[in-house]
Order: sequence, then structure tokens, then C-alpha cells
Amino acid sequence: MSTITASFPMGPIQLAVCAAVVVLAAAVSASAARQHLIRASGEVTDAIFWDGFAGLVIILPAIVIPALASPLAGLAVATVGSVAGACAFVAAPRLVSRQESVLEQQREAAAHRKAAAVHRSILARWRRYELEPAYCIDFPGMSDPSQPETAAFIKAMKLAARLQESSDAAGYGQAVARLERALAAAERAAGVNLNAALSTPHTAQAELEEPNHD
Repeated sequence: MSTITASFPMGPIQLAVCAAVVVLAAAVSASAARQHLIRASGEVTDAIFWDGFAGLVIILPAIVIPALASPLAGLAVATVGSVAGACAFVAAPRLVSRQESVLEQQREAAAHRKAAAVHRSILARWRRYELEPAYCIDFPGMSDPSQPETAAFIKAMKLAARLQESSDAAGYGQAVARLERALAAAERAAGVNLNAALSTPHTAQAELEEPNHD
């Protein structure tokens, strides 16, 4: 043993490096295996096997090397690595929950941005009937709240505006979808040809009735 020890001298720095490698590899491997186990609903999959195999490939040499220098050093490194792996395995569900929460927040933010873009487009389409003289003249029903379809649109518009500032991304998206349908219904009731191009400010009703060939 003295010959082996002399062949593998190990100072405190080398021992600390080996311990750090074992701790990191054990924690990452155990955490990854637990996360895959959770997502696989408790079923052992190939991913879990490879998590363990990859961890052992790194961990074993980092334990054997200090063990050759000193059995106690090898035992200490193995113990520290085992504790790190166990802690990571226990903490993995909280990590998975946190990751899923972050992903859900990102999905909600993306859905909110998409709904907001559609919302702006609907409002821009609506403002033409309020601000552009040709539309006001040709389609007075779009500004008349006594018309059931127009009243329904105004109600849907208020609901979408209220939900836009809330944290309910799904509710906001649904409100915007209802708003879009309500605007289309109000336009149909007012005699707007929804297939016609409505981008020209001076468009008259006769022009709007022409089909769009684009």
C-alpha cells in the first residue's frame, strides 16, 4: 500500500477537486434521473439509465484516484458525493415544479402578446367606422349602439379591455376571440362586405361591395 500511496501522491487541492467533481456529477446525475422519472410517471426509461451511467463514468474515477492515495480520502469523497446525490434526488420535484411554472409563465406571456396583437388589429379596424367619414356615412350602424350586433361588440370590447390588464392570459385570449367574432357580426349586420378591401380611407360602399381578387 505504501508503494501505491507513493505512486499517487494527493494534496488537499487535488482532493478538493475530486470531491467537487463527485459532488457535481452526483447531484446533476441524480437530479436529471429524478426529473426524467417524474416526467415518465414513474416508469424507468432509457434516459434514466443514461443519466446514471454518465454520472458513474465521471464519479468512479474521481473516487478511485483519492482512494488509491488514501482509503479514508476515497471514503470521504464517496460519502460527500452520496449525500449530494441524495439531496439532489429529493430536491428534484421542486426543481421540476419551478421549471414547469417558468415555462407556463412564458407560454402565458406569449399567448398574451399574441392576443394583444389581434386586439390592436381589431380596434384599428373598428376605429375606421368611427373616424373615417366614408365609413361613417356608408355604415352608420357600426356607430349605433341601438343595433344589437353593435351593442354586443361594444360589450365585448369593454370585456377585452378589462381582461387585457389582468393576469388571466387564457381569459384575455378568449375575450379577444369573442371580440373578433362580435365585430364580424356587427359588420355583417351593417352591410359590410367582409371579403372586400377596407384599407382605402375614401372607399365608398359601392366599392366595398366589389369582390377582392387579391
